[in-house]
Amino acid sequence: MTPLELWGGAECTVNRVGDTFRDQAIETGHHDRLEDLDRIAALGVKALRFPILWERVCPDDPANCDWAWSDSRLARVRDLGMRPIAGLVHHGSGPRRTDLLDPDFGRKLGDYAARVAERYPWIADWTPVNEPLTTARFAALYGHWYPHAREEGSFWRALVHQIEGVACAMQAVRAVRPNARLIQTDDLGKTYGTPATQAQVAYDNARRWMGWDLLCGRVVPGHALWERLAGFGLADKLEALAEAACPPDVIGINHYLTSDRFLDEHVSAYPPAMRGGNGSIAYVDTEAVRVLDPALDGLANALAEAWARYRIPIAITEVHNGCTREEQMRWMRDAWEDAETARAAGVQVEAVTAWSLFGASGWNTLLTEPGIYEPGVFDARGGEPRPTAMVPLLQALAQGEGHDHPALNGEGWWQRDLRVTHHPRPHPEPRTRSGRGVASRPPLLIAGATGTLGQALARTCDIRGLAYVLTDRTMLDLGDSASIAAALDTHQPWAVINAAGWVRVDDAEDDEAGCFAANCLGATELAIAASERDIATVSFSSDLVFDGALHRPYTEADPCAPLGAYGRSKAAMEAAIGGLPGRHLVARTAAFFSPWDQHNFAVHVVEALAAGRRFSAADDQVVSPAYVPDLCTAVLDALIDGTCGILHLANQGAVHWANFATALAEACDLPARLVDAVPGTTLGWKAPRPRHVPLASQRMPSLAAALQAFATAPEVLERIARARQGAHALQSA
Repeated sequence: MTPLELWGGAECTVNRVGDTFRDQAIETGHHDRLEDLDRIAALGVKALRFPILWERVCPDDPANCDWAWSDSRLARVRDLGMRPIAGLVHHGSGPRRTDLLDPDFGRKLGDYAARVAERYPWIADWTPVNEPLTTARFAALYGHWYPHAREEGSFWRALVHQIEGVACAMQAVRAVRPNARLIQTDDLGKTYGTPATQAQVAYDNARRWMGWDLLCGRVVPGHALWERLAGFGLADKLEALAEAACPPDVIGINHYLTSDRFLDEHVSAYPPAMRGGNGSIAYVDTEAVRVLDPALDGLANALAEAWARYRIPIAITEVHNGCTREEQMRWMRDAWEDAETARAAGVQVEAVTAWSLFGASGWNTLLTEPGIYEPGVFDARGGEPRPTAMVPLLQALAQGEGHDHPALNGEGWWQRDLRVTHHPRPHPEPRTRSGRGVASRPPLLIAGATGTLGQALARTCDIRGLAYVLTDRTMLDLGDSASIAAALDTHQPWAVINAAGWVRVDDAEDDEAGCFAANCLGATELAIAASERDIATVSFSSDLVFDGALHRPYTEADPCAPLGAYGRSKAAMEAAIGGLPGRHLVARTAAFFSPWDQHNFAVHVVEALAAGRRFSAADDQVVSPAYVPDLCTAVLDALIDGTCGILHLANQGAVHWANFATALAEACDLPARLVDAVPGTTLGWKAPRPRHVPLASQRMPSLAAALQAFATAPEVLERIARARQGAHALQSA
């Protein structure tokens, strides 16, 4: 058996909602970066899922095709030695002149495929329609995408028309290149359920195979779903597909953490918004990973079942997890190991595909409206794609080598207890699964056990399954070089995060020497000791290193010009650590707010307003607040990626403090009228504050998203409730 190959793909969906087409290649910037192909080839990718999409090339006149983008990119793909896998429709419904419910959809796609094959006769591998079953569900059963149908008959017609399109396309392609291979992809999950839902479970588990069954000519009288489809008037089309079967040469399995589902008739155990049903029985349809215990062997099970059913070679054609960095790495590692294990058992698995190479935009809304950007193997936020820790992992896998990153060790969240967010249900196919790489993990060392940031980082590491040691001054005293050396030598961390230091901005004006010792001398001493041991470090700086004289957001390259003692201590720390050898990251941030700590501006605002008290905030000092959970996530991702130098980390947006207080009030449904906008000079601050210090930052979510997350945090809701109760008790006394 040939070695397992690494394939790749940039998220390339072109879908339609109403009259609007949405193009992922444009949204992620991939469309405009020819050099992305060199980045992909450097990973060791052998085959690239490449979009020659109908809606992009031929949006209007069928005879008028714009090949410019495809010509230039495919020429470079060939030069780089990668094999393209040509995709013609990717979650789309074709140009405006057709749609998935058009009975002639298949012939029209076949005509387009003929033009593509004539243009690129050297392409051997083809995926004419990506995920036809999934697309039919989203476009014609759930109504999310065009043509926005919502009934079963439309779903089956949309699926059959896409399969006709695949068959017509391959007939046209093979007229030009007889040995062309069909690599047919779809999301392959499995449905589980409680006893009363078993009829729906059986239907779902028969339906999941239908794209491949139709291509293989299996949907004939006697098939589990023949009568159902025939009842929707599709018998003639089914017979035609069976007579001219077009079986895939490779089964392309896409599998996500949401692919396996669990149906539960006990709807009262779930929030009302999750409750649904099929007209005969009420049930909740949720992710099986969130319910079943023990954890699923989802992808491994899909590989085994697909091989047993078809005995056709398999490729895992999408591996992506929109999650934190180490979890992305663990998901890829697990997929690769599952593929190798399946191969050892005799399953012909050809490849594992790193998907969403340059990230994806808006999938949290199923592409129905603007949404968040999820980084991929490269993080495209801020323009130039930045390689993440996924890059060396993929390079090692492609070379058949091991890869040892401390953050990679450990189980993914989908294997840990925290994955269960609903009442756990026993797995209907009981099994056990051994842990992956959980032994002997070098920790992160986090200095600052008593501080807001140190506690938050430890909490985030717990959630992410990252081993850590949280130290206080008795364990690591930044004023004592012997204490620093002992802590590093005892715990032997792979990285150190310095979340300790002086935080009292106004008090620093009276004790600048003390502030300087904590924020500069101690921090530098720690970085020096870490450098001597080849340990990476993270230190924190502040927007107060700037004087606020610019009329634009500050970038990492802007020179420091602090106004006060605190800012001077941080600027000196930046300069000192920046001159050291080794791997050092300095994260500039600002205006912490957090649901986990009572000593921050946002908590003071909501407690005051919930109690009916007025709250004064400056209206002449503009900042970029940093939501601490987002900050911790961004810091850890940057550290895992090996980022060095100075990095701005704040939520995207700029507000003065009074506007920030008002926005908090609105997000928390509290009376914004109680916020008093006042000059900063009236608030009794001793240290001078810059008037305008927004930070240019691309690595954290928008401020609006952060405010919403803060407002819905259980800790915040509890604080608001307590404040209201206290105010009510005072009024009643």
